[in-house]
Amino acid sequence: MTQIATVERILDDTHAEISVPRKSACGHDCEECAGCGVSGISVYVKALNTVGARPGQKVVVESDTKKMLKIVSFVYLIPVILFLAGYLIMLACSTSVAVQYTAAVAGAVLGILLAIWYDRRVKARGGLSFTIVRVF
Repeated sequence: MTQIATVERILDDTHAEISVPRKSACGHDCEECAGCGVSGISVYVKALNTVGARPGQKVVVESDTKKMLKIVSFVYLIPVILFLAGYLIMLACSTSVAVQYTAAVAGAVLGILLAIWYDRRVKARGGLSFTIVRVF
């Protein structure tokens, strides 16, 4: 996955801190919508700087698409899957709607807790790795 970022500062001879604008499904065509209020938010990350980019320059960065999809699927799908699993298991085991809903909510909460744990684990291991491939 490639994105355009801005070099914020040089960390050492081979790494720089970059700011990557946050994207969403809407494409941030804010003149048309103005509904989300997310415009202008950036994520600051460490990137491998083998091209010698300097602070203030716009650069093209590349990240591992497979790792990104793994993170996204875990964080978004696991809570939904556990919600449905809790509900369906209790649907087969109990006739009480309250028990079914409670199990579904418990599954979703467990999924959210797993997503938080996974996020912290990924961050502790360095998060997503970005590489500056060229100056824009």
